[in-house]
Amino acid sequence: MSSYTRLNDVINDTLSSPGQTDTFQGPITSTNILAAKVNEIRQHKVNWQSYHHGQMITTEDYNFIEKFDLASDEEKVNIIERKGGYQCAKNLLNLTRHIAKEQIVQYILAMICDLIDRDNAQYKIFYEYGAKAKTTPWTPFLSMLNRQDKAIVYLASTIVAKLAFKGYPGVAMCGADLQFYLSFLKDELKLNNDYVQSTVGCLQLMLRINDYRLAFVELQGVRVLLDFLESNSSKLGFQLNYQIVFCLWELSFNKDIVEKELINHHIVLTLASILRETTKDKVSRIILATFRNLLEKPEDEYVNQAFALHMVQSKLIKHLELMEEKKYDDEEIQDDLKYLSEYLNNKVDDFSTFDVYQTEVRSERLEWSPVHKSDRFWRENAMRLNENNYELLRILNRLLESKMKVVLAVAAHDIGEYVRCYPRGKRIIENLGCKQRVMQLMVDPDPSVRYEALLAVQKLMVHNWEYLGKQLTTLAPS
Repeated sequence: MSSYTRLNDVINDTLSSPGQTDTFQGPITSTNILAAKVNEIRQHKVNWQSYHHGQMITTEDYNFIEKFDLASDEEKVNIIERKGGYQCAKNLLNLTRHIAKEQIVQYILAMICDLIDRDNAQYKIFYEYGAKAKTTPWTPFLSMLNRQDKAIVYLASTIVAKLAFKGYPGVAMCGADLQFYLSFLKDELKLNNDYVQSTVGCLQLMLRINDYRLAFVELQGVRVLLDFLESNSSKLGFQLNYQIVFCLWELSFNKDIVEKELINHHIVLTLASILRETTKDKVSRIILATFRNLLEKPEDEYVNQAFALHMVQSKLIKHLELMEEKKYDDEEIQDDLKYLSEYLNNKVDDFSTFDVYQTEVRSERLEWSPVHKSDRFWRENAMRLNENNYELLRILNRLLESKMKVVLAVAAHDIGEYVRCYPRGKRIIENLGCKQRVMQLMVDPDPSVRYEALLAVQKLMVHNWEYLGKQLTTLAPS
């Protein structure tokens, strides 16, 4: 089964099977707080007559809601056909505007959610309303995202996502509306509140549409998703981990997003870590499918090789072997495991030591891997740090301001090894500003950082390396 077929199947489940939980079922599911709240809201019995007598709602709106609220699904269809979609939507929206009590607004929004979820196209009444009122179907609900009541906010957000998805491409969200809504979802994700699962659910639905993916990426959404995973993956629970990775999987269907955006983040390292820890097949399945897209979608050979190298460096091959021993019943997992294992095993012999080093530096996650301590590596490859307008040196220079002590130590060490094996590089290092930063690290509180900085500064100033090495042997920290 192709990845696109699987994506379509999941989205169809999202809209038509709200009772299941193995695949994403939309923003309202039995596993999130909003769902529990909606189930509670549905139990209310509203005395519409009291609002009519109190002149809070018009006679027209009262006559509509009194019948519509108690009607069966089939009777609701007949009411809509008889009154017309525009009028029914207008009555519902009037009620949300004219009734101040939050509990009643919640009730009406839950009713609208139910209408949108049904298979009989009742959701189209809001498109009819938008066309006749010269607005968009989601405009009345976007204004509710600034309300204080959280249930109203997230119910409205759910409605916006579903209308924006179901109306595409005929009535597509775009421009200021799209930017406002995706910014709202992104900011809510940063807050990581009790309704975060609903937020991610809305995002899953929006990212089904390629135009919406591109807009989300423009808002730096990828960084927010990965920051969320990296900061919380061990605390989230498998369902939320699954939903966040699902969003990344959706983004990985776009070649340009993979080549220009995902390549610039630590997506492989982050997902490989989750893959090793998870015990849930659905989480493994979505991560493997994302990895496969990262290898299949790029047309740029450099990007393809970089992702493959990231996977090798993340020790993914060994973990794939362990997964293959488990004999999964899931055919998708079996297929992706076979593809990834064969692809990476065929690639691993093609990677040079410099490829490994280059990828590590570009990842900005330096550690004391063997390549840094290899005298042969530096003698053979020091000059290569000049390539691409000193790209790797510029990254190392930036890493000299890292907050991670091991990164500081390794970066200082590599600067020293570069000038040791390529003495002409001293001037380049000075021009890039590396020398000054290395000297500042000589007073760092961490002894290993101080030692590597001192050694690097000595290499920048001294020519007799063998003598220097003997002198520094006694200074090396244990």
